[in-house]
Amino acid sequence: MKPSTSLEQKVNALTEEMIWKGKTAIYSDLSMRTVSTPSPALILPPHSSPGVLNGSSTSSSTFGTETIAMVHTPPTSLTHPQRSLRQPRDQQGAPIDILPDHAFLQIFTHLATNQLCQCARVCRRWYNLAWDPRLWRTIRLMGDVLHVDRALRVLTRRLCQDTPNVCLTLETVVVSGCRRLTDRGLYTVAQCCPELRHLEMAGCYNVSNEAVFEVVSRCPNLEHLDVSGCSKVTCISLTQDVSVKLSPLHGQQISIRYLDMTDCFALEDEGLHTIAAHCTQLTHLYLRRCVRLTDEGLRFLVIYCPSVRELSVSDCRFISDFGLREIAKLEGRLRYLSIAHCGRITDVGVRYIAKYCNRLRYLNARGCEGLTDHGVEHLAKNCLKLKSLDIGKCPLVSDAGLEQLALNSFNLKRLSLKSCESITGRGLQVVAANCFDLQLLNVQDCDVPLEALRFVKRHCKRCVIEHTNPAFF
Repeated sequence: MKPSTSLEQKVNALTEEMIWKGKTAIYSDLSMRTVSTPSPALILPPHSSPGVLNGSSTSSSTFGTETIAMVHTPPTSLTHPQRSLRQPRDQQGAPIDILPDHAFLQIFTHLATNQLCQCARVCRRWYNLAWDPRLWRTIRLMGDVLHVDRALRVLTRRLCQDTPNVCLTLETVVVSGCRRLTDRGLYTVAQCCPELRHLEMAGCYNVSNEAVFEVVSRCPNLEHLDVSGCSKVTCISLTQDVSVKLSPLHGQQISIRYLDMTDCFALEDEGLHTIAAHCTQLTHLYLRRCVRLTDEGLRFLVIYCPSVRELSVSDCRFISDFGLREIAKLEGRLRYLSIAHCGRITDVGVRYIAKYCNRLRYLNARGCEGLTDHGVEHLAKNCLKLKSLDIGKCPLVSDAGLEQLALNSFNLKRLSLKSCESITGRGLQVVAANCFDLQLLNVQDCDVPLEALRFVKRHCKRCVIEHTNPAFF
């Protein structure tokens, strides 16, 4: 077995080495198939490429042309009784059997969902350890060929054996990239997992508003929800009628704090209004490429969700300076703002942000072609704690803006000037001479001389310079 440097590879190698001895006997004893332990492969379609769960490949179990969910009772023996009598005494037990239970549990914490199912089929001891409730706070399924609806049903049914119909230990479900996930799978999660706190289903485009409603209404502790790429999701609320807005007086609010709706193309201002009215505790909201949103939607957001710390409206082409004026009402609570490629934003909107959001740490204004040196100057003089700034593809930003930035933003660690046509070597030298803590500088597609790049390298020892000058290395 080849040496490995990563903990995950060592754990996988150790697990595979110990499992193979009992695998043949388990498959040969067909009488052990009952309703108990899910197969490590869960459910995969016949004649398909292996799926990947948490970075680990799995194989499907097929009989003829139909793939089934193989389930097993706790193994009673790994070998045939007569065959075991012939084995020498020193071969009857494996060296790993001397490990105490807590060591096994520590190893099992590093295994993926499908690997835990596989370990449960080795022997009775491993069965009991693999289904320890402490190992099942998270279910992580990945792969676009996985029958994820059936897999969730089988797993939750097993986890509900000790507490009928309810799984009290499961807190995190990650099914991102499982394109075959449907509302049926989410209904299973909503009905069986009332303690769910974290749900990721990015790219599951078959999920609808109705299934999301079931989850948020049945899982009151849900704090983290990622529905990015779920193009059918247009609203998150506690009412079937999305037009109904709940006020705080109703006492019925969703506890979600982190919400990612990137690439939810159908989201409109009315939907954002409903989300804001129901999710008043939001602190992180990502609306990248929600192309139908306008300034009006941001007005609703600020009214209902005053605690937002991170906000992204990148590529929302209808957002303008009026929208930034609304965002500025978040004041010192706002730490992260992305307005990349919002073509209607100018210095006017950036001045609102600089004046009222003086604790801003991160700003991405790439592609805001209306931003000039005046806007950069206001940012530099008011947002003194700014650590990361992206003003790439802003053709009106020149060395004058960089000089103001260098003279005021001493905490700056990351600066992107990609494709800034008006930047020269003089501006870069001023930045390097004043921002000693700079760790990343992007000057790709900028016409800067070789001497300026070398100057930056000498003064900012830890700075990584991303460039397109073949002469600089």
